Amino acid sequence: MRLTPVTIGSITTKNNLFLAPLAGYTNYPMRKLCASFGAGLCFTEMVSAKGLKYGSENTKELLYTTNDEFPCAAQIFGSEPDVMRAACEHTALEPFPIVDINMGCPVPKIYKNGEGSALLENIPLAEKIVSECVKSGKIITVKFRTGVSADKLVTAEFAKRMEGAGASLLTVHGRTRDKMYSGEVAFDEIAKAKSAVKIPVIANGGVFSVQEADELLKKTGADGVMIARAALYDPMIFCDLTGKERGSKREMFETQLKETRKVFDERFTTVFMRKMAAFYCKGERGAAAFKERLFQAKTPDEVLSIVEEMWS
Repeated sequence: MRLTPVTIGSITTKNNLFLAPLAGYTNYPMRKLCASFGAGLCFTEMVSAKGLKYGSENTKELLYTTNDEFPCAAQIFGSEPDVMRAACEHTALEPFPIVDINMGCPVPKIYKNGEGSALLENIPLAEKIVSECVKSGKIITVKFRTGVSADKLVTAEFAKRMEGAGASLLTVHGRTRDKMYSGEVAFDEIAKAKSAVKIPVIANGGVFSVQEADELLKKTGADGVMIARAALYDPMIFCDLTGKERGSKREMFETQLKETRKVFDERFTTVFMRKMAAFYCKGERGAAAFKERLFQAKTPDEVLSIVEEMWS
Protein backbone atom coordinates (compact mmCIF):
# COMPACT_ATOMS: atom_id res chain seq x y z
CA MET A 1 0.00 0.00 0.00
CA ARG A 2 1.16 3.54 -0.79
CA LEU A 3 1.94 5.26 2.49
CA THR A 4 1.82 9.05 2.60
CA PRO A 5 1.43 11.65 5.36
CA VAL A 6 -1.97 13.33 5.70
CA THR A 7 -2.24 16.98 6.68
CA ILE A 8 -5.27 17.73 8.87
CA GLY A 9 -5.35 21.41 9.72
CA SER A 10 -2.05 22.07 11.51
CA ILE A 11 -1.37 18.38 12.17
CA THR A 12 0.47 16.05 9.79
CA THR A 13 0.18 12.31 10.45
CA LYS A 14 3.03 9.88 9.88
CA ASN A 15 0.98 7.94 7.34
CA ASN A 16 -2.50 7.49 5.86
CA LEU A 17 -3.55 4.41 7.84
CA PHE A 18 -6.07 5.27 10.54
CA LEU A 19 -7.64 3.20 13.31
CA ALA A 20 -11.41 3.78 13.38
CA PRO A 21 -13.32 4.82 16.49
CA LEU A 22 -14.87 1.57 17.74
CA ALA A 23 -17.34 1.78 20.62
CA GLY A 24 -16.26 -0.53 23.42
CA TYR A 25 -12.83 -1.24 21.96
CA THR A 26 -10.55 1.65 20.98
CA ASN A 27 -9.46 2.54 24.50
CA TYR A 28 -5.97 3.85 25.17
CA PRO A 29 -4.20 0.44 25.39
CA MET A 30 -5.81 -0.69 22.10
CA ARG A 31 -4.86 2.54 20.35
CA LYS A 32 -1.31 2.30 21.70
CA LEU A 33 -1.04 -1.26 20.39
CA CYS A 34 -2.25 -0.34 16.88
CA ALA A 35 0.02 2.71 16.78
CA SER A 36 2.99 0.48 17.65
CA PHE A 37 2.14 -1.65 14.62
CA GLY A 38 2.00 1.36 12.31
CA ALA A 39 -1.37 3.16 12.54
CA GLY A 40 -0.78 6.80 11.63
CA LEU A 41 -3.73 8.19 13.60
CA CYS A 42 -6.06 6.58 16.13
CA PHE A 43 -9.51 7.65 17.27
CA THR A 44 -11.09 7.26 20.69
CA GLU A 45 -14.34 5.45 21.24
CA MET A 46 -17.45 7.49 20.46
CA VAL A 47 -18.08 9.92 23.33
CA SER A 48 -21.38 11.62 24.16
CA ALA A 49 -21.23 15.42 24.07
CA LYS A 50 -23.98 15.51 26.68
CA GLY A 51 -22.02 13.05 28.81
CA LEU A 52 -19.13 15.49 28.82
CA LYS A 53 -21.41 18.40 29.63
CA TYR A 54 -22.94 16.63 32.62
CA GLY A 55 -19.67 15.20 33.93
CA SER A 56 -20.23 11.49 33.29
CA GLU A 57 -17.39 9.49 34.87
CA ASN A 58 -17.72 6.82 32.18
CA THR A 59 -17.21 9.48 29.52
CA LYS A 60 -13.99 10.64 31.17
CA GLU A 61 -12.69 7.06 31.25
CA LEU A 62 -13.24 6.78 27.50
CA LEU A 63 -10.92 9.76 26.99
CA TYR A 64 -7.95 8.47 28.98
CA THR A 65 -4.72 9.24 27.15
CA THR A 66 -1.08 10.17 27.78
CA ASN A 67 1.35 12.63 26.21
CA ASP A 68 3.06 9.89 24.22
CA GLU A 69 -0.10 9.36 22.16
CA PHE A 70 -0.04 12.78 20.48
CA PRO A 71 -1.63 13.28 18.05
CA CYS A 72 -4.82 11.37 18.74
CA ALA A 73 -8.37 12.23 17.68
CA ALA A 74 -11.37 12.19 20.01
CA GLN A 75 -14.72 11.32 18.49
CA ILE A 76 -17.90 12.87 19.86
CA PHE A 77 -21.57 12.56 18.97
CA GLY A 78 -24.64 14.69 19.56
CA SER A 79 -27.16 16.85 17.73
CA GLU A 80 -27.14 20.20 19.57
CA PRO A 81 -24.58 22.65 18.15
CA ASP A 82 -24.03 24.52 21.41
CA VAL A 83 -23.55 21.31 23.39
CA MET A 84 -21.18 19.95 20.75
CA ARG A 85 -19.08 23.11 20.88
CA ALA A 86 -19.05 22.97 24.69
CA ALA A 87 -17.80 19.38 24.45
CA CYS A 88 -14.95 20.49 22.18
CA GLU A 89 -14.02 23.12 24.78
CA HIS A 90 -14.24 20.71 27.72
CA THR A 91 -11.06 20.11 29.71
CA ALA A 92 -11.33 16.36 29.03
CA LEU A 93 -10.64 17.08 25.35
CA GLU A 94 -7.61 19.29 25.96
CA PRO A 95 -5.12 16.52 25.07
CA PHE A 96 -6.79 15.96 21.68
CA PRO A 97 -5.95 18.44 18.88
CA ILE A 98 -8.47 16.78 16.56
CA VAL A 99 -12.16 16.26 17.31
CA ASP A 100 -14.08 13.98 14.97
CA ILE A 101 -17.85 14.33 14.76
CA ASN A 102 -19.80 11.12 14.33
CA MET A 103 -22.42 11.49 11.62
CA GLY A 104 -22.54 7.85 10.62
CA CYS A 105 -23.45 5.68 13.62
CA PRO A 106 -26.36 3.46 12.50
CA VAL A 107 -27.39 2.15 15.94
CA PRO A 108 -31.16 2.66 16.41
CA LYS A 109 -30.86 4.39 19.79
CA ILE A 110 -28.43 6.97 18.38
CA TYR A 111 -30.38 7.39 15.14
CA LYS A 112 -33.72 7.89 16.89
CA ASN A 113 -32.18 10.64 19.02
CA GLY A 114 -31.34 12.55 15.86
CA GLU A 115 -27.63 11.84 16.29
CA GLY A 116 -25.06 9.88 14.25
CA SER A 117 -26.40 8.90 10.82
CA ALA A 118 -29.68 10.80 11.44
CA LEU A 119 -27.72 13.97 10.63
CA LEU A 120 -27.44 12.76 7.03
CA GLU A 121 -31.11 13.69 6.76
CA ASN A 122 -30.61 17.14 8.26
CA ILE A 123 -27.67 18.70 6.45
CA PRO A 124 -28.32 22.28 7.68
CA LEU A 125 -28.08 21.04 11.29
CA ALA A 126 -24.95 19.04 10.47
CA GLU A 127 -23.40 22.19 9.01
CA LYS A 128 -24.26 24.21 12.09
CA ILE A 129 -22.72 21.58 14.37
CA VAL A 130 -19.45 21.66 12.42
CA SER A 131 -19.29 25.46 12.21
CA GLU A 132 -19.92 25.78 15.97
CA CYS A 133 -17.32 23.15 16.82
CA VAL A 134 -14.76 24.90 14.61
CA LYS A 135 -15.19 28.01 16.82
CA SER A 136 -13.72 26.00 19.70
CA GLY A 137 -10.31 26.17 18.03
CA LYS A 138 -10.09 22.41 17.60
CA ILE A 139 -9.33 20.80 14.26
CA ILE A 140 -12.71 19.37 13.26
CA THR A 141 -13.18 16.26 11.14
CA VAL A 142 -16.35 14.39 10.21
CA LYS A 143 -17.05 10.67 9.76
CA PHE A 144 -20.23 9.89 7.83
CA ARG A 145 -21.98 7.36 5.62
CA THR A 146 -23.21 7.65 2.05
CA GLY A 147 -26.83 8.13 3.16
CA VAL A 148 -29.51 6.46 5.22
CA SER A 149 -30.58 4.19 2.34
CA ALA A 150 -29.82 3.58 -1.34
CA ASP A 151 -32.60 5.93 -2.45
CA LYS A 152 -31.30 8.74 -0.22
CA LEU A 153 -27.61 9.03 -1.13
CA VAL A 154 -26.07 12.33 -0.11
CA THR A 155 -22.33 11.65 -0.23
CA ALA A 156 -21.05 14.41 -2.53
CA GLU A 157 -23.39 17.12 -1.25
CA PHE A 158 -22.74 16.21 2.38
CA ALA A 159 -18.97 16.24 1.82
CA LYS A 160 -19.10 19.65 0.15
CA ARG A 161 -21.28 21.15 2.86
CA MET A 162 -19.07 19.79 5.68
CA GLU A 163 -16.00 21.27 4.01
CA GLY A 164 -17.84 24.58 3.66
CA ALA A 165 -18.70 24.52 7.37
CA GLY A 166 -15.02 24.21 8.26
CA ALA A 167 -14.17 20.50 8.46
CA SER A 168 -10.48 19.74 7.86
CA LEU A 169 -10.87 16.07 6.88
CA LEU A 170 -13.70 13.68 6.01
CA THR A 171 -13.96 9.94 6.51
CA VAL A 172 -16.56 8.22 4.37
CA HIS A 173 -17.88 4.80 5.37
CA GLY A 174 -18.97 3.50 1.99
CA ARG A 175 -22.27 2.01 3.15
CA THR A 176 -25.72 3.39 3.86
CA ARG A 177 -27.16 3.44 7.36
CA ASP A 178 -29.56 0.54 6.68
CA LYS A 179 -26.65 -1.74 5.69
CA MET A 180 -25.12 -1.37 9.18
CA TYR A 181 -21.69 -3.08 8.89
CA SER A 182 -22.27 -5.54 6.06
CA GLY A 183 -22.77 -5.48 2.30
CA GLU A 184 -20.71 -4.12 -0.56
CA VAL A 185 -18.75 -0.92 -0.14
CA ALA A 186 -19.80 1.79 -2.61
CA PHE A 187 -16.44 2.80 -4.07
CA ASP A 188 -18.12 5.21 -6.49
CA GLU A 189 -19.80 7.14 -3.66
CA ILE A 190 -16.52 7.61 -1.78
CA ALA A 191 -14.98 8.76 -5.07
CA LYS A 192 -17.75 11.35 -5.42
CA ALA A 193 -16.89 12.75 -2.01
CA LYS A 194 -13.21 12.92 -2.95
CA SER A 195 -14.02 14.77 -6.17
CA ALA A 196 -16.34 17.22 -4.39
CA VAL A 197 -13.82 18.62 -1.89
CA LYS A 198 -10.26 19.88 -1.55
CA ILE A 199 -9.67 18.59 2.01
CA PRO A 200 -8.39 15.02 2.58
CA VAL A 201 -10.87 12.17 2.32
CA ILE A 202 -10.32 8.86 4.12
CA ALA A 203 -12.09 5.73 2.85
CA ASN A 204 -13.62 3.27 5.31
CA GLY A 205 -15.28 -0.10 4.90
CA GLY A 206 -14.46 -3.70 4.07
CA VAL A 207 -10.67 -3.68 4.47
CA PHE A 208 -9.25 -6.90 5.94
CA SER A 209 -6.08 -7.22 3.85
CA VAL A 210 -3.41 -5.27 1.95
CA GLN A 211 -5.13 -6.16 -1.32
CA GLU A 212 -8.46 -4.75 -0.14
CA ALA A 213 -6.77 -1.57 1.10
CA ASP A 214 -5.08 -1.12 -2.27
CA GLU A 215 -8.37 -1.69 -4.08
CA LEU A 216 -10.19 0.82 -1.89
CA LEU A 217 -7.58 3.50 -2.55
CA LYS A 218 -7.39 2.78 -6.26
CA LYS A 219 -11.15 2.79 -6.87
CA THR A 220 -11.95 5.83 -4.71
CA GLY A 221 -8.92 8.07 -5.12
CA ALA A 222 -9.05 8.59 -1.35
CA ASP A 223 -6.11 9.98 0.59
CA GLY A 224 -6.03 7.13 3.08
CA VAL A 225 -7.75 4.13 4.62
CA MET A 226 -9.46 3.69 7.96
CA ILE A 227 -9.34 0.21 9.49
CA ALA A 228 -12.24 -0.84 11.72
CA ARG A 229 -13.35 -4.42 12.47
CA ALA A 230 -10.21 -5.93 10.94
CA ALA A 231 -8.20 -4.40 13.80
CA LEU A 232 -10.38 -6.19 16.35
CA TYR A 233 -9.57 -9.57 14.85
CA ASP A 234 -5.96 -8.77 14.06
CA PRO A 235 -4.27 -5.52 15.19
CA MET A 236 -1.18 -6.65 13.31
CA ILE A 237 -2.98 -5.86 10.06
CA PHE A 238 -1.19 -2.53 10.45
CA CYS A 239 2.12 -4.42 10.21
CA ASP A 240 0.99 -5.92 6.90
CA LEU A 241 -0.12 -2.53 5.58
CA THR A 242 3.11 -0.76 6.57
CA GLY A 243 5.50 -3.59 5.69
CA LYS A 244 6.51 -4.07 9.31
CA GLU A 245 7.44 -7.56 10.48
CA ARG A 246 4.72 -9.30 12.48
CA GLY A 247 5.46 -10.42 16.00
CA SER A 248 4.00 -13.24 18.06
CA LYS A 249 0.28 -13.19 18.83
CA ARG A 250 1.02 -14.31 22.36
CA GLU A 251 3.42 -11.42 22.98
CA MET A 252 0.91 -9.00 21.49
CA PHE A 253 -1.77 -10.23 23.87
CA GLU A 254 0.53 -10.10 26.89
CA THR A 255 1.47 -6.51 26.07
CA GLN A 256 -2.14 -5.45 25.61
CA LEU A 257 -3.25 -7.09 28.85
CA LYS A 258 -0.39 -5.47 30.76
CA GLU A 259 -1.23 -2.02 29.38
CA THR A 260 -4.97 -2.49 30.00
CA ARG A 261 -4.27 -3.46 33.59
CA LYS A 262 -2.31 -0.24 34.12
CA VAL A 263 -5.28 1.90 33.09
CA PHE A 264 -8.33 -0.06 34.20
CA ASP A 265 -9.39 -2.14 37.20
CA GLU A 266 -9.19 -5.94 37.39
CA ARG A 267 -12.84 -6.48 36.48
CA PHE A 268 -12.72 -4.36 33.33
CA THR A 269 -9.38 -5.87 32.31
CA THR A 270 -10.75 -9.41 32.69
CA VAL A 271 -13.91 -8.78 30.68
CA PHE A 272 -12.22 -6.71 27.99
CA MET A 273 -9.28 -9.05 27.44
CA ARG A 274 -11.58 -12.09 27.32
CA LYS A 275 -13.38 -10.37 24.45
CA MET A 276 -10.12 -9.52 22.69
CA ALA A 277 -8.78 -13.08 23.04
CA ALA A 278 -12.02 -14.38 21.52
CA PHE A 279 -11.53 -12.07 18.53
CA TYR A 280 -7.89 -13.05 18.11
CA CYS A 281 -8.55 -16.80 18.04
CA LYS A 282 -11.30 -16.69 15.41
CA GLY A 283 -10.81 -19.42 12.84
CA GLU A 284 -8.15 -21.26 14.81
CA ARG A 285 -8.35 -24.96 15.56
CA GLY A 286 -9.96 -25.56 18.95
CA ALA A 287 -11.29 -21.99 19.16
CA ALA A 288 -14.74 -23.02 20.45
CA ALA A 289 -13.34 -24.95 23.42
CA PHE A 290 -10.83 -22.18 24.05
CA LYS A 291 -13.60 -19.56 24.21
CA GLU A 292 -15.65 -21.71 26.58
CA ARG A 293 -12.75 -21.82 29.03
CA LEU A 294 -11.86 -18.22 28.40
CA PHE A 295 -15.24 -16.83 29.41
CA GLN A 296 -15.10 -18.69 32.71
CA ALA A 297 -11.90 -16.85 33.67
CA LYS A 298 -12.40 -14.57 36.68
CA THR A 299 -9.13 -12.62 36.74
CA PRO A 300 -6.63 -11.17 34.24
CA ASP A 301 -4.09 -13.78 35.35
CA GLU A 302 -6.52 -16.60 34.55
CA VAL A 303 -7.18 -15.09 31.12
CA LEU A 304 -3.45 -14.84 30.48
CA SER A 305 -2.83 -18.40 31.62
CA ILE A 306 -5.44 -19.78 29.20
CA VAL A 307 -4.09 -17.66 26.34
CA GLU A 308 -0.50 -18.73 27.00
CA GLU A 309 -1.61 -22.37 26.87
CA MET A 310 -3.47 -21.77 23.60
CA TRP A 311 -0.60 -19.97 21.90
CA SER A 312 2.36 -21.72 23.53
